[in-house]
Amino acid sequence: MRTFDLTPLYRNTVGFDRLFSLLDSGAGVDAAPGYPPYNIERTGETDYRITVAVAGFTADELTIEAKENSLTLRGEKSEAESQDGAKFLYRGIAARAFERRFQLADHVEVKGARLENGLLHVDLVRNIPEAKKPRTIAISTDTARGPQTVEASVTDQRAAAA
Repeated sequence: MRTFDLTPLYRNTVGFDRLFSLLDSGAGVDAAPGYPPYNIERTGETDYRITVAVAGFTADELTIEAKENSLTLRGEKSEAESQDGAKFLYRGIAARAFERRFQLADHVEVKGARLENGLLHVDLVRNIPEAKKPRTIAISTDTARGPQTVEASVTDQRAAAA
């Protein structure tokens, strides 16, 4: 089940539909669908951020791996903390391991990641090579000569053919 709707982003970004679709299709293999919750936001012209709610995890318990066009986020609680002898009457804070994968579009690179206030922010940037960037083509006009009319007779065409 999807927790947010990216439709407004599809309408406002022509040509980036594939990028948002690939980012949106990321789902964990071993994790329950929707855990941990995440946001995908556009922070600039070519900058994006994935924010994942990882409350209760430290930076040492999180792993980020970027490989080809895939970004994998893993979280695993250490054994010492999970077996501290406490008996919970109610456990509402999820401390289970997770793995969430995101498919990245071509030329999208991970710029950095930071953990603050229980949120993991992964910054992405889309670096399009110069050869693939759109170019502006100058249109030349020949206004000095004005409109030209091409006239030819049948005899001129026969002479040119011979």
